[in-house]
Amino acid sequence: MRVIVTRPQHDAERWVQALQARGFAAEVLPLIDIAAASNPAPLHAAWQQLAHYQALMYVSGNAVQCFYATRPVGMAAPGALPRSWATGPGTLAALHQAGVPGHLIDAPASSAGQFDSEALWTIVNAHVNKDSRVLIVRGGEPGGTGAGRNWFANQLEAAGAQVDFVVAYERHPPHWTTAQQQMAATATNDGSVWLLSSSEAIGHLTQRLPGIMLRNARAVATHPRIAEAARGAGFGVVCESRPTLDDVIASIESLA
Repeated sequence: MRVIVTRPQHDAERWVQALQARGFAAEVLPLIDIAAASNPAPLHAAWQQLAHYQALMYVSGNAVQCFYATRPVGMAAPGALPRSWATGPGTLAALHQAGVPGHLIDAPASSAGQFDSEALWTIVNAHVNKDSRVLIVRGGEPGGTGAGRNWFANQLEAAGAQVDFVVAYERHPPHWTTAQQQMAATATNDGSVWLLSSSEAIGHLTQRLPGIMLRNARAVATHPRIAEAARGAGFGVVCESRPTLDDVIASIESLA
């Protein structure tokens, strides 16, 4: 069974290797391209203001990697920084890779039913009050305009906290080769399983394949909102899964 991994290139390569090691014919087909923030000045300013924050909330592993890529030379070690809040295992792994000690990280347990802002809020909400100030490190549209859900920020503000944002990276539509374009069209109708990890990515797929019929396409979506977007786009079969390797594999195998 072929699995089409649609994460950004770097993330997708790791998933493809893991799936191939488990016997799947996995291939990379990014539906989102990640680029450094076009305006790094706000990131540089954020690093200089970190002492004023109770915590930094990272929306993804890419947010962690791109934020730490702008860390000034000589800046205090990660262990001296504010607490880091992670929504899921990918973000948690990126924080560990950046050198952030585990005792400074708050994240949903590996056994959590889902990994998202709602799950993180149940972990940190008791520590938020009117004296809290939180920096949300997130992605943005081309040009640097912030993008994404504001649910977590709304919860913080309702609890009296001050919320700031910084765009650490930009999300762009993918640039496909002719071969990738053909692979995408074929994979919508040949029994391949699409591994979908972003609602925005699904929009890019339909833009790249205008008029394509997806009623014969099958997908595993790593969040209920992504599954809803896939069904709305016309995918004929959509299976929901937690975004862990074992859960994703079990979902793929359920489609065999």
